[in-house]
Amino acid sequence: MPSSAFNTALVDWNGLHNLPRFDAVADSDFAPAFDVVLERHEREIDAIAENSEAPTFANTIIALELAGDDLSRVSALFWNKAGADSNDTIRALEREVAPKMSRHYSKIGMNAALFQRIDALWEEKENLGLTTEENRVLERHWKGFVKSGAKLAKDQQERLAAVNEKLASLGASFGQNVLGDETTWYLPLAGEDDLAGLPAFVREAMGSAARERGVDSPYVVTLSRSIIEPFLTFSDRRDLREQAFRAWAARGQNGGDTDNRAIVTETLALRAEKARLLGYQNYAELKLDNTMAKTPEAVNDLLMRVWEKAVARARDEEKALAELIVGEGRNHEVMPWDWRHYAEKRRTHLFDFSEGELKPYLQLEKIIEACFEVARRLFGIRAVPVKDVVAYHPDVRVFEIRDASGKLIAMFLGDYFARASKRSGAWMSAFQTQHKLALKNGAVGEIPIIYNVCNFAKPEAGKPALLSLDDARTLFHEFGHALHGMLSDVTYPTVSGTGVSRDFVELPSQLYEHWLTVPEILKAYAVHYQTGQPMPQALLDKVLASRTFNSGFSTVEFTSSALVDMAFHTRGAVSDPMAVQAEVLSGIGMPQSIVMRHATPHFQHVFAGDGYSAGYYSYMWSEVLDADAFSAFEETGNAFDPAMAKRLKDNIYSVGGSIDPEDAYKAFRGKLPSPQALLIKKGLAA
Repeated sequence: MPSSAFNTALVDWNGLHNLPRFDAVADSDFAPAFDVVLERHEREIDAIAENSEAPTFANTIIALELAGDDLSRVSALFWNKAGADSNDTIRALEREVAPKMSRHYSKIGMNAALFQRIDALWEEKENLGLTTEENRVLERHWKGFVKSGAKLAKDQQERLAAVNEKLASLGASFGQNVLGDETTWYLPLAGEDDLAGLPAFVREAMGSAARERGVDSPYVVTLSRSIIEPFLTFSDRRDLREQAFRAWAARGQNGGDTDNRAIVTETLALRAEKARLLGYQNYAELKLDNTMAKTPEAVNDLLMRVWEKAVARARDEEKALAELIVGEGRNHEVMPWDWRHYAEKRRTHLFDFSEGELKPYLQLEKIIEACFEVARRLFGIRAVPVKDVVAYHPDVRVFEIRDASGKLIAMFLGDYFARASKRSGAWMSAFQTQHKLALKNGAVGEIPIIYNVCNFAKPEAGKPALLSLDDARTLFHEFGHALHGMLSDVTYPTVSGTGVSRDFVELPSQLYEHWLTVPEILKAYAVHYQTGQPMPQALLDKVLASRTFNSGFSTVEFTSSALVDMAFHTRGAVSDPMAVQAEVLSGIGMPQSIVMRHATPHFQHVFAGDGYSAGYYSYMWSEVLDADAFSAFEETGNAFDPAMAKRLKDNIYSVGGSIDPEDAYKAFRGKLPSPQALLIKKGLAA
């Protein structure tokens, strides 16, 4: 391929503070670039594997840590586009790139000469004089190669490579199908009858969505969570709520090209086969091998302990909602499209405030400021807005992150608004992770370049974006992940930032959510968008008093999803995943008025790639930790206690995966917590 086909802007990042030059990259640049950088990485791997010198940590492990930098850069830009600003060109290439990348990494993982060098170091690790971090890095590489099939016979390696390639392709298709259903469906609304009960902020969001989609109707309900949830909460039209809810719940199972049920069946069969090839009884055992939970039994024990409390609470909540329905002179049961609507009415009755009353005090701009202020008070860092830098989309904001001395320690990009080209949900990712290794260009180390993606409803021009309390928590959650990446202070990329076990990675994010509702933060940043007045003390007190309201519902939504995930990955291949889902839900006594937070055909955490497969439980596992961790601050009487904040930074946010997570937590807290802290936090135990 002629070199002119390769756009060097994909790998030579020479924007402000070495940001990528997003404006210098076209969608058509990615296909030829992947061919070039995959070949470069392969040559780098061959050079390490064929080194005639005896293996050392430097010439093997550090060399591996630095190899593939060009591939990492192209991949970071591409997967950012695929998730946050996709189009037909990117989606078509994603279907090609996913299996191609799988083939590439399978070949590396099965490189016998390379594994021989790593294995020799592993056998001699006690005699190498390695630091704790270096031991963790060596272990990560050795276990990674073993799980990639390095110890298998040739025919088994070939089969494993084929399985991995197919799984990569299926994961890409699964995610695209969900996005396809979310993008194409909408419910047009017109007159006041259709809009009954909807407050101004919901109407404005639906109007903005209608204009973005170019439809004739002045308002549309879309399947973006930032629109569908407030619609289900406030709409007085039960028929329209049901119509919208059924579409939301049916993503990925509508028949035709975007139906994901066959993909799930094939995915589960291939994952079960992969586990057997690698010597595990099931896929859950494979995935849990290097986690805090360690076994499926430990996961299910936690989930069922919480489930029993949660479903009992949800039954009580359902009875209360049924009484409201009867009180309105209606005679229907509580159905999933009713729950949010009547829960909001019940909250208004119990606590004398509604989501609509709260929302004017939760401006996106002020909640972003609150996020940054909490980080400043805890960790001594400042977020400095940067103007005139072109990001990957016009809505994206760019910030320098500087420490107390003014030193630049990270770059942060915030992408907050929903759009049709963006997949649903919210996430943190990195264009570049922190490390301290010497690079081939003479530089030593790199600062992290981190971004957050959310899906808040975009307001009309000139109007503020107003958030729900859940939206505000989401923003804090994702910034907690971002801080985990930005405060990283390790030597090796493999263990940088969020490079930790899956059931530990949610601790920094879920813990950070607690500071949103610290009274002094709400008083300072929850100000009315029109008057600028702070949230009245009476309303603030009600918000704080209602923190565990509806906790049965939300915990049942989550826990049912986690239990189904574990059932799939402990059973292995199943002929009808939807029958298994129904069986599990029936067996645990799932109320008919609540559905899984993520039904199987749109369960992207688990099936649009491998990230949270047999791992959705990890949010709850980390929640046990975060409930206990915030108690450490409460026990001091100061949510910003300097000594405790330093321990948090030094032992949780900055160490990445450089030490064992249990050791990291005990260094911060002195002990590991019990699930009781979680039950108390959720109001499910005294």
